[in-house]
Amino acid sequence: MGTPHTRTGLILMGGGARAAYQVGVLRAIAEIAEQAAAPTTNPFPIIAGTSAGAINAAGLACGADDFGHAVRSLDAVWSALHAEQVYRADSLGILQTGARWLSMLSLGWLIARWRRARPRSLLDNSPLHDLLGRLMDTRRIDYALRHGHLHALAVTASSYASGHHVTFYQCREDIQPWTRTQRLAVRTRITRDHLLASSAIPFVFPAVPLEIDGHIEHFGDGSMRQAAPISPAVHLGAQRILVIGAGRMHEPAERRPVSADYPTLAQIAGHALSNIFLDALATDVERLQRINHTLSQMTPEQRERTRLRPIDVLVIAPSQRLDDIADRHVGALPAPVRALLRGMGVTSRPGDTRGAVLASYLLFEPEYVLDLIALGRADTLARRADVERFFGWERPASAAGHDRGRPADREPAMADQREFADGCADAAVGFKAVASA
Repeated sequence: MGTPHTRTGLILMGGGARAAYQVGVLRAIAEIAEQAAAPTTNPFPIIAGTSAGAINAAGLACGADDFGHAVRSLDAVWSALHAEQVYRADSLGILQTGARWLSMLSLGWLIARWRRARPRSLLDNSPLHDLLGRLMDTRRIDYALRHGHLHALAVTASSYASGHHVTFYQCREDIQPWTRTQRLAVRTRITRDHLLASSAIPFVFPAVPLEIDGHIEHFGDGSMRQAAPISPAVHLGAQRILVIGAGRMHEPAERRPVSADYPTLAQIAGHALSNIFLDALATDVERLQRINHTLSQMTPEQRERTRLRPIDVLVIAPSQRLDDIADRHVGALPAPVRALLRGMGVTSRPGDTRGAVLASYLLFEPEYVLDLIALGRADTLARRADVERFFGWERPASAAGHDRGRPADREPAMADQREFADGCADAAVGFKAVASA
């Protein structure tokens, strides 16, 4: 069980449009905190984000002086988000990137000699660059650190040049950079370019140049080669960590219907992205559990001689497959994007889910986003007791009694919000874990 004075870390995993789920989880945590009369200060002095989770992390860090307002702001932005605000979704934009990229796959030997014709990615995310510039003032991170609302912010990216997985961090105290095999940390001021680099899904969005050790390297999505996603928060001093995943931690035992057809390009791409975005967290959690079991077998004298220390970890992950939800909303994508994805095997035909995984990362449309926010909120409220134990929050007895008569899956009335669907989460897992400092 946590105590209110334990330094808490928040880890927001990646996944493109799937990161909308995190907003629902954060909204529920803000509600639980308010009902428990918890302090109004930022409950996460250490925040680490990867991919689209890095953008959410920076948004929380910029608003760390008012956690509730920061969460409401994230919710408002995500709820009104459209694909065209994240990447070029018009016909000309698609022709200049995606169509040209697919042509290179088949006619590259003819046009590779013209360097200007070489596309850098499937989609052009320059609208996201502009959106972040309008909505996020990263100077607010300095303010939050200086006034004690925030202890540290970290975002991760992967270097295409060196192959290193790099954690860029900004902190209040003097925390020395760390180095592990194929992993290193760089203390710097977090900027919009760091967020764009961390969220540059491979092949889909272009790499971003960043300065490191006095020279320029091009970086892509931080989920690539991320062997230990929980590690940055531990290095930055977290004593307990809340992790919000972007996919189910474990699949149910029953087998899903499968197709005997040869996999489409979209199906292969979705499988590769799932490997990049989803597998590392489950592996890291299992590793921490094994280390925790090993420490439990040690005598107090033996534990004193090791650098390992216990970390309370609560993982909240979707209770439903997000690609199944995406499959219901593929038709919400702009027509030029649907045409591009159709060439890769993504369809909007009911029941044809082979391209749904790829679509789940690109569906920045309200129909899909609101469903994910709804699921995140319902999953978290269903695990209210775990959240309260984790933070050491205690609800007044009267509030607990009132909750028995109020459906936990009902979204408070808000403009432009739909009713939240019934749900029961079984994927939020609380356990005691350990990690090396």
